[in-house]
Amino acid sequence: MERVEYLLIGGGITNLAFAERVKSDDLLICEALDDVGGYCQTIKQDGFVWDYSGHFFHFRHKEIEDMLVEFIGRDNVRTVAKDSRIRYADNWIDFPFQKNIHQLPHEEFLDCLVGLYEIDDKAPADNFKQMLYQKFGKGISDRFLVPYNEKLYATDLSSLDVDAMGRFFPYADVKEIVLNFRRADNASYNATFTYPRGGAIEYVRALQRFTPSNRIALNETVLEIDLSKKIARTNKREIQFDFAISTIPFHSLLGITGLEYDRSVYSWNKVLVFNLGFDKKGPEHVHWVYFPERDVSFYRIGFYDNIFGADRMSMYVELGYPADKVITDDDIDRARAQVLEDLKRQGIVTDQKLVSHHHIVLDPAYVHITQESIGDVARKKDILASHGVYSIGRYGSWTYCSIEDNIVEAQATADQLNNAPGA
Repeated sequence: MERVEYLLIGGGITNLAFAERVKSDDLLICEALDDVGGYCQTIKQDGFVWDYSGHFFHFRHKEIEDMLVEFIGRDNVRTVAKDSRIRYADNWIDFPFQKNIHQLPHEEFLDCLVGLYEIDDKAPADNFKQMLYQKFGKGISDRFLVPYNEKLYATDLSSLDVDAMGRFFPYADVKEIVLNFRRADNASYNATFTYPRGGAIEYVRALQRFTPSNRIALNETVLEIDLSKKIARTNKREIQFDFAISTIPFHSLLGITGLEYDRSVYSWNKVLVFNLGFDKKGPEHVHWVYFPERDVSFYRIGFYDNIFGADRMSMYVELGYPADKVITDDDIDRARAQVLEDLKRQGIVTDQKLVSHHHIVLDPAYVHITQESIGDVARKKDILASHGVYSIGRYGSWTYCSIEDNIVEAQATADQLNNAPGA
């Protein structure tokens, strides 16, 4: 039986960042797919460069940005001031919606404004949907916040925790909203982003260089973990470990460790992503657009060509589905046809011709954060840690976070173990 100090389950950015930070060469990354990167993959096809979805890095920690950019090459990475819009009722509204209601048609603007002053927030909100109405009123919530997020999460927002999006939700009080009428201040956590010329996979390669290739086992899936013996069984072998660091979906980790859990606590949605390449340019300057209206199939689109000034429209389109929806090839063909029709109806595509396309289903995509999931994850993480198993990352911690946040959590976990007694 093989033995390692650190068994890393999943070869995405989180575990690659852990491997870079931990003070040990005695580690092994087991990745079920044929390459590392997880969802941070890049497709190069017919002269287009697409990711599995829009993976744009928003750095708050300069040292992390400097490390990655150094190895990619600063000339190969562009830092971009975000230009994001909302397409609503044939109008272009600046994001976030709640701070730009003055850009709506007059009657709708008045309805949203009155709604702000009719807010009843005396009692604390019990769920995400209730929080939206309490903070932003009926006009804003009904026009954008509720329909958009229901399209994104593919669920009833009443089931989600009040703080389901954490710091990523663009909160604004009445004073901020009103002041924005005269002087725009639409800054958010991702006011700028970076993107490499070679796609998001370049970030993965920058971290991968710290781990020798013989320490990465591709096409190897961890099927079972014996917590008491600290033995993992894969589709190829058995491995004894001192510590295991997992980034697979948390409920999947519970399943392979044999820890009992209530399956109803863990829910999520799927996202079908279309990458589309056209023969010439479309809308210029804008980087991504939100679509709250329910008769539009997608909730968001983004433009790769506007990041680097390419001369052909290159975009991603995202559609949300419930986790239990089986997405067949026929479903994908119908969805693509509907997407193209909706893009024309929204004025995004006019006389451009589709010359290349690709699709991917992300499952899970967005996890549904509830009070039950928050509590269960915390309790189960304590049990796992007592056996030397740590679950981290967006899916490992069952949370909503940025790619940089995953790196920060990985580094913190490595530092914790580096400084543990006997380390």
